Amino acid sequence: MADDVFFKKKYVLKKACHIIYNHKHMEVEAAKYLAAGLAIGIGAIGSAIGEGIIAGKAMEAIGRNPEVRDKVTTLMFVTMAIAESTAIYALVISLIILFS
Repeated sequence: MADDVFFKKKYVLKKACHIIYNHKHMEVEAAKYLAAGLAIGIGAIGSAIGEGIIAGKAMEAIGRNPEVRDKVTTLMFVTMAIAESTAIYALVISLIILFS
């Protein structure tokens, strides 16, 4: 089942790339929108995965040693802010692409 989904997604991506690369007169605006969407989409997904991992590991640490809850929570928020900066950079890049 997972292989079928993988191959379907691969086919759709291959078909989309084929349409984009073989279209001789693709408008620049359409390419900008596509690039901006990919930039923010991939950047936001990466940031969300990173923040989820950070929160999960922090909860594991607190579960193992409840006495260090305050220190772990503070460090968790700092590292989550750093991980969130990736999404902010992706947003800035997508806005630069859109308005250039």
